[in-house]
Amino acid sequence: MRLEKCWFCSSTVYPGHGIQYVRNDAKIFRFCRSKCHKNFKMKRNPRKVKWTKAYRRLHGKDMTQDATFEFERKRNRPERYNRTTVENVLKAIPKILKVKADRAADHIGGRLKGSKQKKRKEDKRELEQSLHMVKAPGAFNEDPSFTLPVDTKLKVKVNQKQAVAMETE
Repeated sequence: MRLEKCWFCSSTVYPGHGIQYVRNDAKIFRFCRSKCHKNFKMKRNPRKVKWTKAYRRLHGKDMTQDATFEFERKRNRPERYNRTTVENVLKAIPKILKVKADRAADHIGGRLKGSKQKKRKEDKRELEQSLHMVKAPGAFNEDPSFTLPVDTKLKVKVNQKQAVAMETE
């Protein structure tokens, strides 16, 4: 992928974007947008238009001695790769992906572990606060409102181990 520079404003022109103008003498001009193209056609000087990089550099508004410009220049230079280095990288990719997946699983497991303990504490606190809502088994004998209606005709058998077997007639 080759990133070009706009002839007028010096901004980056990505592949598939902008306008390319070829003059009769085969000189190629690339523009990032129609604004730059129109200014070029009006024969404006980029050093006199305030929003361009050329103006900012000329009038001391922009940093001209910056390390990032060096990185920008180096990026367009083609790289030569060593076959053994490429092979080693391709062999290492599955291992790297496995390590990433394991780390993600450990992270999720650690978060869930803390949430289980938190949920238990919340449940315990809720039980302590609303203990009045939980009735003991002997409360059915004391309070008649807990008994079943008479018209359902159910028989309830209770043995010593509190096993309840319900049968319908």
